[in-house]
Amino acid sequence: MRGESMSAGEAEARANAAKPSGFALAMRTTTNEVAVEMAAVHKWYGAFHVLRDINLKVMRGERIVICGPSGSGKSTLLRCINRLENWQRGRVVVDGMELTEDLKKIDEVRREVGLVFQQFFMFPHLTVLDNCSLAPIWVRNSPRKEAEEVARHFLARVRIPEQAEKYPAQLSGGQQQRVAIARALCMQPKIMLFDEPTSSLDPEMVKEVLDTMVALALDGMTMLVVSHEMGFARQIANRVVFMDAGQIIEVNEPGPFFANPQHERTKLFLSQILR
Repeated sequence: MRGESMSAGEAEARANAAKPSGFALAMRTTTNEVAVEMAAVHKWYGAFHVLRDINLKVMRGERIVICGPSGSGKSTLLRCINRLENWQRGRVVVDGMELTEDLKKIDEVRREVGLVFQQFFMFPHLTVLDNCSLAPIWVRNSPRKEAEEVARHFLARVRIPEQAEKYPAQLSGGQQQRVAIARALCMQPKIMLFDEPTSSLDPEMVKEVLDTMVALALDGMTMLVVSHEMGFARQIANRVVFMDAGQIIEVNEPGPFFANPQHERTKLFLSQILR
């Protein structure tokens, strides 16, 4: 891994220190014990079969790291969970609600599922505070004062409260990605999806983003993370999912996944990425 994440104890201490006194936001969680279920999901791009018979069940509070070579379908799988991608066969159920063509249901799920992309996608003409408070104001109809208070809370949670009045161009890549995490948290989601959140960062910026995600994991957030940061996977994952050619090849807890992979393709991948 390009940077060592802080220990669980350090992350927890920093998380507690970041919470403003007199202001508390309880973390929201899924109503159902099964947070996400994908059953026999297939997706094609024309003739290209990008997802092949995907079966995955994620429990409330579980932390899943999805890894695999480029083009294996990892990001596509993640985007199906809030229907940014459609699929042709199978079922996707999020917190008890099956995603269909019903736009109302899609909107309901998207309000409860935060997504952090590889790129930051912030409005360059708005301050960090405005970027973070915009969605709660327009989607959840939160009063501006309340939305800004929540935004400041989560900016403190990711340890950049002093950046609230700055514009995105004034921040480093690592700071922008932490703003992106705070922005997603401002909607107070029940599930967080991370699509290779450190892939576009310089090596020295990776650690600050991973530390933020470790602290979030310690709070019990249900998380699905596409990442090649294997040290992070060892530290926070309940299970690691390995994909190749649109299929889930192997799923296991981090210990046996890294120490004793069962599939030859998994062994080859780990031998290349861990050397």
